[in-house]
Amino acid sequence: MRAAPDAGGELCIERVALSAIAERFGTPCYVYSKAAIVDAFGQYRAAFGEHAHLVLYAVKANSNLAILKLLAELGSGFDIVSGGELARVLAAGAAPSTIVFSGVGKSSGEMRQALAAGIHCFNVESEPELERLSRVATAAAATANVSLRVNPDVDARTHPYISTGLRQDKFGVPHEEALVLYRKARQLPGLRVTGIGCHIGSQLTDTSPFAAALERVLSLADQLTAEGFQLEHLDLGGGLGIRYQAEERPPAIGEYVRTLVAGLGARRMRLMVEPGRSIAGNAGVLLTRVEYVKTTAERCFVIVDAAMNDLVRPALYDAWHDVRPVRVEPRRASRLCQVVGPVCESGDFLGRDRMLGVEAGDLLAVMSAGAYGMSMSSNYNSRPRAAEVMVDGERVHLVRSRETIADLFAREAFMAR
Repeated sequence: MRAAPDAGGELCIERVALSAIAERFGTPCYVYSKAAIVDAFGQYRAAFGEHAHLVLYAVKANSNLAILKLLAELGSGFDIVSGGELARVLAAGAAPSTIVFSGVGKSSGEMRQALAAGIHCFNVESEPELERLSRVATAAAATANVSLRVNPDVDARTHPYISTGLRQDKFGVPHEEALVLYRKARQLPGLRVTGIGCHIGSQLTDTSPFAAALERVLSLADQLTAEGFQLEHLDLGGGLGIRYQAEERPPAIGEYVRTLVAGLGARRMRLMVEPGRSIAGNAGVLLTRVEYVKTTAERCFVIVDAAMNDLVRPALYDAWHDVRPVRVEPRRASRLCQVVGPVCESGDFLGRDRMLGVEAGDLLAVMSAGAYGMSMSSNYNSRPRAAEVMVDGERVHLVRSRETIADLFAREAFMAR
């Protein structure tokens, strides 16, 4: 994480104090480190070495245009799951030939949009979707490159809401049904089979589930090759975890990539991966200010101006984010605190049972918030969404302005009389 104290003990992103950002842009505010994003992406590229590959950034993790443009300039491809994400990456300068369209519910309109753009491939997740894509492509006199997203029934040992590779999950084609569906895909008009896809979940902290999923997918790949399919790529998804708590020990990016490359053996298919969290997660913090410190007979509540609408992960997954004072006051006694927001829900918390010595007006940094923070934010309780800032060394760039109250109802209208 690029947030570290300076010589005076104040938390900084690269060479910019977070207090200066709060003074200039207000709070709550997402702050990202350009260097952290560049470094994480570079680790993926370096780990693959000479092996044919394509790193597809998972846009859902953080879809800010500045981040997408930065990654496109670095040579990243993109994993998208909606027509809106397709429009975003194209606006950011992505080459259509580096875009893969995943997701279980692609509409006919989204398929037409992606075909017109000339994307690299569709990751198809069901037989009805395969049939629809064939009809849409044929009507458009186009050919859709397809891979089936195969569900290997591998337990990712992560939170059930972000597990995607088990038999009971909504994602993908069951492994035992994939061969029959590949045969059908070869016969349908408007389709060209180019690879196999697989994605088992998010925030994995062990390489063994990746290796197990790869083994199952490769057995299918060998069957398909024996039947004459010309497989060009293997898309192994994303899911590599990051460190949110000190005791977590996720694999390094290099270790993860080497596990995948080694698992291929002598096969020379192009490898594609879809990292999101491991590129953006530790590149960002949510900067927030303490409004009140409220002490009851049971608890001490640190009430801040950020809330679950800004960062929903703690409320949704009971996710843990480190919460640090921007400036530590050593003379203050720390006490057990609940860091909560102003939203009218008991589930509106950013951190439970944290030892903090803070007062009203202090700034806090919610760490590791670069992924699934702003992209999952909302206007619940009619709260404008936060500003976003990118730091590049000593330079600070506003990459999304704070919403105004007027923005919240600008597209609404009264009923006609």
